[in-house]
Amino acid sequence: MPTRIDPRGPRFAATLTTVVLAVVLVTGSAWLLAVQGLVFAAGALFGLPRAPYGQLYAKLVRPRLGPPGELEDAAPPRFAQAVGLVFAVAGVIAFAAGLTTVAYVAVAAALAAAFLNAAFGFCLGCEFYLAFRRLFPSQPNTTEVAS
Repeated sequence: MPTRIDPRGPRFAATLTTVVLAVVLVTGSAWLLAVQGLVFAAGALFGLPRAPYGQLYAKLVRPRLGPPGELEDAAPPRFAQAVGLVFAVAGVIAFAAGLTTVAYVAVAAALAAAFLNAAFGFCLGCEFYLAFRRLFPSQPNTTEVAS
């Protein structure tokens, strides 16, 4: 059975990500982008509840809210974190190479995706994940187990 998560957690994480990436755009801080990249990596590798923003949500926000009305599959938001990681890594590399325009474009793309989730609950990376799954559905295991 797939892991299920509180859908408010990824939206909280997207809000924090929006703020961090906006600061990166204003300051041009490759170091702050690298830190955000580590947050994306933790979310992609370990799942959002174990990532730093997920921990903040679990400890500071969720106790003040009622239980979620429903839970959602953790795979699409986890994939979205991996997509964010790709953009963060591209931005850090571009900053390091002196390609600031490329870096700002990468940051702006990640910021736009985070803002869509934070403001409207629309997870662009999740939608990419679902489109991918529709194009390439997993094949059910048809191997029979002998009794």
